[in-house]
Amino acid sequence: MPVPLAPYPTPPVPFTPPATGCESQLVCSGCRNLLLYPVGATSVCCAVCSSVTAVPPPGTEMAQLICGGCHTLLMYIRGAASVQCSCCHTINLALEGNQVAHVNCGNCRMLLMYPYGAPSVKCAVCQFITSIGASTSNIEQKLMT
Repeated sequence: MPVPLAPYPTPPVPFTPPATGCESQLVCSGCRNLLLYPVGATSVCCAVCSSVTAVPPPGTEMAQLICGGCHTLLMYIRGAASVQCSCCHTINLALEGNQVAHVNCGNCRMLLMYPYGAPSVKCAVCQFITSIGASTSNIEQKLMT
């Protein structure tokens, strides 16, 4: 007697965002992956590490910086004075654009960013310490404007 064959199961319907197409993004608090979520969500569960990340309230301005310890992209609420990295626990200064200056490393010529008014800056690439003096003050002023 022949055995009846069961039909193949239908594949699950993929998630489609709301018709308005409004999505936003944030960084996962667990694995640091970029997460997309529909506007109006209060939290997002990461598909990679299953961490639940709270969504900031609507209208909150966010900013980004690269961690000085592990080079991970960090997102934070604009206006914060410092940001602690969840990966390496380094506390990073969160400076606005008008609070930073730039200079080329005195050894490898890498462009360095530092808090405006600092006496010196250490290069993360070659570890050379570049003194900030009168010779760079004109360059700083041009970059600040």
